[in-house]
Amino acid sequence: MGCRKIEVLPGVTITNDRCLILDEGPTLVIGDLHLGYESALESEGMFIPRINTESVRNSLNRIIDEYEPERVVLLGDIKHDFKRSSYQAREDVKNIVRLVMDAAETIVIKGNHDNFLQTILSDVGAVTLDYFDCMGYRLEHGHVDSGLRPVIIGHEHPSVRIPGELNGAMKLQCYVVAPEEGVIVIPPFSPFASGNDLNPGKDAVMAPALKACDVKKVDIYGVSDMGIIKFGKLEDVSLLTI
Repeated sequence: MGCRKIEVLPGVTITNDRCLILDEGPTLVIGDLHLGYESALESEGMFIPRINTESVRNSLNRIIDEYEPERVVLLGDIKHDFKRSSYQAREDVKNIVRLVMDAAETIVIKGNHDNFLQTILSDVGAVTLDYFDCMGYRLEHGHVDSGLRPVIIGHEHPSVRIPGELNGAMKLQCYVVAPEEGVIVIPPFSPFASGNDLNPGKDAVMAPALKACDVKKVDIYGVSDMGIIKFGKLEDVSLLTI
């Protein structure tokens, strides 16, 4: 049975709510909301209910009530569409950022999806940044590596696949912690963000900071309905079965 929170480094706690907590404040760190996902599909002729936006809104309300943060850092890819977003997608972004701003100091970090984000957020008085420093950690999206350590990033959408005995498998979003290299990767906050299945080969990871690590030796913490599951080193995950 997993637990809901684990302190992985002094003052750094990961949660089963797909947000990381830094003691200063406290500060909630949330990555990869991908708002406007539904509108992007609509532009391709696929129509689905606005489940992603509602899920993000409900989850944000819940964790803000529970953790009572002084500060919230949105760690990039707040929007989904690389292009100029539709009216509805822009409204989704503004409404969610307003929700966070009403509750706490809000830091908005730009991700690789966040073209035109500053223009969208000008109506709500938010300023986008390339990075934010807190408790000695560089917080950046992760598509570009500043080279500063320790660093907390998103972008990777990390997940692990636990093989089954009868060719089945269980896929879980996860946190990645490389304490020696000073790199922490958080999972996406959007329930629809597809996971990048990690394996010990360097070619299996996208984020430059993670590529610079000994990927086989990183610590993996799975997010599941049972809580956070500490799997140990990535090289050991393939030895597990369900």
